[in-house]
Amino acid sequence: MAKKSKKQQAGGTPATVALTTAGVAYTVHAYDHDPAHPSYGEEAAEAMGVSPDRVFKTLVADVDGTLTVAVVPVAGQLDLKALAVAVGGKRAAMADPVLAERTTGYVRGGISPLGQRRKLPTVLDDSAAGHATICVSAGRRGLEVELAPGDLTSLTDATLAPIGRA
Repeated sequence: MAKKSKKQQAGGTPATVALTTAGVAYTVHAYDHDPAHPSYGEEAAEAMGVSPDRVFKTLVADVDGTLTVAVVPVAGQLDLKALAVAVGGKRAAMADPVLAERTTGYVRGGISPLGQRRKLPTVLDDSAAGHATICVSAGRRGLEVELAPGDLTSLTDATLAPIGRA
């Protein structure tokens, strides 16, 4: 993975700018997004030729009134009860998509856990720790970043917890 220079980041997303500013090594993967594809995450895995257990989707949930970011493998689903437990809450539900977009600054299908407008509590599924690198949205549909899970955890102040289910 090559570190991108500021010059290479001209026109980058807030996620790639955050990575560059932090000096984190990452690789950008771009692909042609098909609006008819039923799953953004599965589309990304297929387009990049990467196992779906290494491609993670970013979801925004409401845990006891607090918007919370959940990052889980595209091969599975988010366990809302486990997410609530991970952040010391009682009840979690998916956030309103419009509120998620407005709060993060990204559009659905392109929400990145990095470079969000407002820093939200973040939980990364602990399966990420089993991979040298994982892929997450770079901030728009058809654009992913590959980075070490430890770097993602560090940059987002994420908690590692078993929040995904098959």
